[in-house]
Amino acid sequence: MTTAEDRPTRRLGAALAAAVVAGSALAATPAATATEVPAPAEKAPILATPVADLAARGMEVPDPNADGYDKFIVTYKETASAAATAQGRAHAWGKAAKQAGVSVKELRATAVGSRVIKADKKLSQAESAEFMETLKADPAVESVEPDVIFTAALDPKDALYNQQWGFHGANGMRVPGAWDHSTGSGVTVGIIDTGQTSHPDLDANTVPGYDFISDPGNARDGDGRDADPTDEGDWSVAGECNSPYASDSSWHGSHVAGTVGAVANTEGVVGVAPDVKLQHARVLGKCGGSLSDIADAIVWASGGSVPGVPDNQTPVDVINMSLGGSGACSATYQNAIDSAVSRGVPVVVAAGNDNRDASGATPANCDNVITVAASDSSGNRSSFSNYGSPVDVTAPGTDIISTVNAGKTTPSSSTYAAYNGTSMATPHVAGAVALMLAKDGSLTPAAVESALKDNARSMPGSCSGGCGAGLVDAATTLASLGGGSDPAPEPEPEPEPEPDPDPIGGELLTNGGFEQGATGWLGTGNSTPVYSAAGSHSGNYHAAMNGLGYRNTATIEQRVSLPAGTTSTLSYALRVDSNEGTSAAYDRMSVMVNDGIASYTLKTHSNMEQGRGYATHTADLSRFAGKDVTVFFRGEEDAYSATVFRLDDVSLTAR
Repeated sequence: MTTAEDRPTRRLGAALAAAVVAGSALAATPAATATEVPAPAEKAPILATPVADLAARGMEVPDPNADGYDKFIVTYKETASAAATAQGRAHAWGKAAKQAGVSVKELRATAVGSRVIKADKKLSQAESAEFMETLKADPAVESVEPDVIFTAALDPKDALYNQQWGFHGANGMRVPGAWDHSTGSGVTVGIIDTGQTSHPDLDANTVPGYDFISDPGNARDGDGRDADPTDEGDWSVAGECNSPYASDSSWHGSHVAGTVGAVANTEGVVGVAPDVKLQHARVLGKCGGSLSDIADAIVWASGGSVPGVPDNQTPVDVINMSLGGSGACSATYQNAIDSAVSRGVPVVVAAGNDNRDASGATPANCDNVITVAASDSSGNRSSFSNYGSPVDVTAPGTDIISTVNAGKTTPSSSTYAAYNGTSMATPHVAGAVALMLAKDGSLTPAAVESALKDNARSMPGSCSGGCGAGLVDAATTLASLGGGSDPAPEPEPEPEPEPDPDPIGGELLTNGGFEQGATGWLGTGNSTPVYSAAGSHSGNYHAAMNGLGYRNTATIEQRVSLPAGTTSTLSYALRVDSNEGTSAAYDRMSVMVNDGIASYTLKTHSNMEQGRGYATHTADLSRFAGKDVTVFFRGEEDAYSATVFRLDDVSLTAR
């Protein structure tokens, strides 16, 4: 498929469902410095000694028991005759229930002889303590304890998890709630794509696959089909693959695999289903891949027989195909898909990236597939995504960070990058399907599709043309299969606090207007106090970040103590100057706080705010009251046009 971006991009293979590179989250080899937006002048001293990168080391996990309990475990004394009957046990907790103003019923016995009771409403922590104390005073009762809710052990500490908005963002797929039910153990996902690369976030979950590229020239491994699905790179030089442009290797299959099932560890990213197994069927090489190779891979991956190819010893449970082309669904494609579905294997495919009706894109328009459109972090259909009646559901597909290789042509070291595409949305859904099948292996492909659609939520933003049933809600879908706990409703966003004109705690930051240059601030990268009365919000100085036009990260930060028992408000003026377009957030600046345990993103700005002049923003830091924190601004540019983030009049007050 072709891409629909408004600027030159690297071609990622003619048959890919176009993962458009949105910039690497980690440093890659810099290109030439951009000339469109000049780098900030260095009239004032560069910000002081570089500090360690404060990438988030985890997400804050809410306590599910913070608002109290409605279930309790009661152990009765062995000698108490009242414990022998339901009426006697009810008499024991009757007084406590009356005092608490609740109605209580007995649910079940436990394996160790206790009884679980449930109130008709949740009691606060204090009310629960009083209820238990009153109940325990009954002579028939040995002990009482709350039936505490434990969340799954999966609390991602992966360093880039905070950037995976598609999982936990307000307009994401609500993946963490699904982990209460399943993490994908026992399920194998087939990645029919460019093949695999060695990566610390993938290796432990990868099982043997197969290389189905029959053309040795396109395969680049010196032979045709074989049992080694290693991605040899899909780069091309100018004039090849019907393109006048040269193209670096995409490592598309690795990126897709990471979204499906990157392991949960302390580095990089985590997958939607971090305990699945990943099996690569390599079909895309130089210039893409052939229909016959793709069709054979579908049949083989799902457990069917392919002449001349050993049978698959670990058939997959769901297939991800982040690839496609234009035209009607051919008989070969449809027969291969029907073959997989007949063996109980759902096939999840990309809608395509041409910003047109998916009825003209294949395999998106085939029968018996789950076709996925892409959305952005604002909840809108992604500008490039196809749409229309073939689309079944939508999932996050803009600015998706995942696992790749750093090699420009052949494989080298492992790294991470953010891509755009329905190719990126599709593995979000394939991962969700893996979670579903791990919880209920009896689900048919039709039942899987129905559950995804029935539990999808309306698009939070806009979708012209049709986005199927809406945005996949992993938590609600998994809860609908029974067991676990229902996901908490998404809270309404709180309005931004107004700055207090007379704060009790006074100004907590030093040199927030940068009028003393770098005094009080530390920084990394291209972050510079700039002398420019015309370019500043007020005074003669402001701080300028990035503006290089190639992949880079810049930070400025200040350590501060927030008084206990106060409401703290951060305010700042920001102007964005950019030569990027406004169709997507290519370059970003995040406003963050680190409390010594984790980093938290308060606000995110991007090149899409260019041309608006200075705007004042606020963020509430009250939850960090009584802590020593680092407030920092982190700017990131991708590999294309330059963006300068201009920061001025930064203020932090407490009242």
